[in-house]
Amino acid sequence: LFTPHFVSKHSLSSASFSSFIILSHPQSVQKCSLFNTGSNSWCELSLSLPRVLSSPLSSNLLSSSNGLLCFSIPRSSCFVVYNLLAKSLRRVNFPTCLFDYESLTLVSTDNGFKLFVLSSAGSSNQALVYNSTVCSWRRFEGPTQILSESCHQKGVFYNGCLFFTTLEPFHVVYFHLESGRWEGSTAVLPRDLTFVRVVSDGYQKLYLIAGVGTSGISRSIKIWELGKDEDQGVDYWVEVETLPEMVCRKFVSVCYHNYEHVYCFWHQGLICLCCYTWPEMLYFKVSRGTWHWLPK
Repeated sequence: LFTPHFVSKHSLSSASFSSFIILSHPQSVQKCSLFNTGSNSWCELSLSLPRVLSSPLSSNLLSSSNGLLCFSIPRSSCFVVYNLLAKSLRRVNFPTCLFDYESLTLVSTDNGFKLFVLSSAGSSNQALVYNSTVCSWRRFEGPTQILSESCHQKGVFYNGCLFFTTLEPFHVVYFHLESGRWEGSTAVLPRDLTFVRVVSDGYQKLYLIAGVGTSGISRSIKIWELGKDEDQGVDYWVEVETLPEMVCRKFVSVCYHNYEHVYCFWHQGLICLCCYTWPEMLYFKVSRGTWHWLPK
């Protein structure tokens, strides 16, 4: 969606090109809501999905990336990656017929896409990567640390890697998409954290969003940016923002301090925070340093 060729063909200038946040529901596949960040408004859209994806009982929307949507079709033992604008699709067969997986992340690239899947086979964990340019899966040993069990929190793509957060004790770990190597971040996390999420613009910046408090109760929510000391070769977190107190109170109250429902993502200069038990979305505009609620 954001390749230079597409933008130049369909837009007078890249600055005026609109981007959207898609809001979907598993029982309403054919219809979804789009939020236009340019006009600050929601609009309804009927999706003309192919027949194989049109039934909510036969397919599930798992992940999206720059105009590509990834569905699973368990009865057909495959994933389907659908290009929303070109209305084309690619079937990706499961690595095995009986394939049990925990989470999937779709990453779009300049010349295709990759699927990252975490799977548990007995007592061992596996990471599998599908590359659309060679149409094949690769298997790697899974992480030794337990990743977040929240099915809503996908891997965050940054600097060629997918970043994840673990359960308590909190850590940030990342997976190299090319080599299949797992590593733990050397940046020391702030103290007294109640939950941890990461977001990235995909290329230049990685952010940490976390609650700060005691006994599992967040008294504040802060944002840090990953910095690097080039001389020492050490990564560190730099605090850049604190959620205003009144907004923080509202956000943690609608979560009922059940932070597994909290989901964070990056969208065109916005760090978005939402809770799956509340129909509002909070976002931080990085360039202006301001907080806003999206209209319902």
